[in-house]
Amino acid sequence: MQKTNKGYSMYNKINIRPGIFWAIMITVASLLTTTVFAQKEPGKKTSTIDINSVYKPVLRNAVKINFSATHLNADTTTPHLTYNIPAQNLFYAYQPIPLQPLALQQDTNLYLGQRNYVKVGYGNFSTPFVSAGFSFGDGKKFLANVYADYIAGKGKLLYQDYSKLNLKAAGSFFIPGNEVYAGVDVKLHEHFLYGYDTSMYHYSKKDVRQQFQDLAFKIGVRNTKVGDFGISYNPNLEVSNFTNINKLTETSFKLTAPVEKQFGEVFTIKVEGIADITTYNTKGLTPNVKINNNVLSVAPSLIFSTPRLSINGGVVPTWDNGKFVWLPNVFAEAYIAENVFAFQAGWVGRIVKNTYRNLSAQNPYLAPFTAQLNTKETEYYGGIKGTLGKHFNFNAKAGYVTYNNLPFFINDTATDNKSFVISNESKVKNFRIHGDISFVSKEKFTVNAGVTFNGYTAMKDNARAWNTVPMEFTSSLRWWAFKQVMLKADFYAFGGGHYLDKGNADKIFKPGSDLSAGAEFKINKMFSAWIDVNNILNNKYERWHNYQVLGLNVMGGVRVNF
Repeated sequence: MQKTNKGYSMYNKINIRPGIFWAIMITVASLLTTTVFAQKEPGKKTSTIDINSVYKPVLRNAVKINFSATHLNADTTTPHLTYNIPAQNLFYAYQPIPLQPLALQQDTNLYLGQRNYVKVGYGNFSTPFVSAGFSFGDGKKFLANVYADYIAGKGKLLYQDYSKLNLKAAGSFFIPGNEVYAGVDVKLHEHFLYGYDTSMYHYSKKDVRQQFQDLAFKIGVRNTKVGDFGISYNPNLEVSNFTNINKLTETSFKLTAPVEKQFGEVFTIKVEGIADITTYNTKGLTPNVKINNNVLSVAPSLIFSTPRLSINGGVVPTWDNGKFVWLPNVFAEAYIAENVFAFQAGWVGRIVKNTYRNLSAQNPYLAPFTAQLNTKETEYYGGIKGTLGKHFNFNAKAGYVTYNNLPFFINDTATDNKSFVISNESKVKNFRIHGDISFVSKEKFTVNAGVTFNGYTAMKDNARAWNTVPMEFTSSLRWWAFKQVMLKADFYAFGGGHYLDKGNADKIFKPGSDLSAGAEFKINKMFSAWIDVNNILNNKYERWHNYQVLGLNVMGGVRVNF
């Protein structure tokens, strides 16, 4: 029997014969590079070898990274920010157009607070004054404004009286993508032909009354959003009825249809058609006359517009009472520096309708006439406009104008000299220079001034440009000196022109000037007190020969806002 040695009880034991032992040892030595062997000789006792392995590979525990947040240090450095804000100015391409009432436009920033006011006052020369304005609607679906004003006066001369009542209502109704607008304008003006020699002629007040009644209505529709085809439109119709009571009636229909379409970002095609039809009838003349005065025109234009250059190229084929004429419509603006300086030039033309309504707005002492000839006006002009700093704006322009059939006002020297008649000039040229400048400081201070020089030459039918002014100067100032006090001033002056006196005598009327000032004191949010002083210099000038203006006039009153 073989005796087996005992190893340590905590380890495994292996009993191996010699042959098998050597085989195992060789194998273990080749695989584990560790040789442990025991040899048993014949006749000797068997040995026991204990192989103990205590090594175990173990991965070391990873070290956990701990994050700790800390506050950033406060930056106490004051930042210096630079802003480049262009001057807030609007530049308009010059294109002479007749003045006419405009429909109310939507104010997208409408202030819906105190939109109603009543202003009343009284002055010397028995001058009552009333002005009022009322607004309705929310500005989104509907908006309407109503205005009214009345003033009258009685001068020191016989029949040097006047009264003016103006009523105006304008409204807009907004539907998706369009705006339907309408307006009504009513004017009742009364003047008297007091420019005659009262020692030679004796008239009743009824005999010299000029009582104008003007009723105008306008309706139109325009798109507020450009549709899929990119077309904008604004067709509108204006109907007016003008009456010089017991003397004449004039009715006009004016249809305007402008359409434009933009191609890309710089090109726009615009076409505007106008049909202006007028019928004039006299009363009390021997014989009475009836005149039809119709003007039709179509004005296609191609507009090229970039931030630095704008060009309008077009023509205006026009039928003036059946007579066809071509009118130019070409003008351009080039900005030397964006929103700073701009050069402007153009070659433009228009037909001015010499209706009684239009001419009496210039001279209210006009007698009824028996013929109407419209004026063809063509002008070449050039100029510059721009901004100096943040507050100054200026505009300077020189033009060479040619008129065909320009009406001159002359006194009716064949009778009593109290009214004016029309002397037509078939062709006259005018070298015109205009300049204006303005200073605007927010809404607290505004001052502007403008001057125009006219040089009429080459008349064929008249020796002079009768009753025109060679120079005209206007200026105004508005200043909120304090939070509750607003001061204002206006100044107007003109140079003396020529008028035709009896016996065909060529005479020059004196230059005139008119300085006015006023103030308004805001008592509270609802009430204000105001005062106006007109013709401070008490200059009784004559803009129209024989018609002296009122002298120093003082008016004062209150204004209520609600």
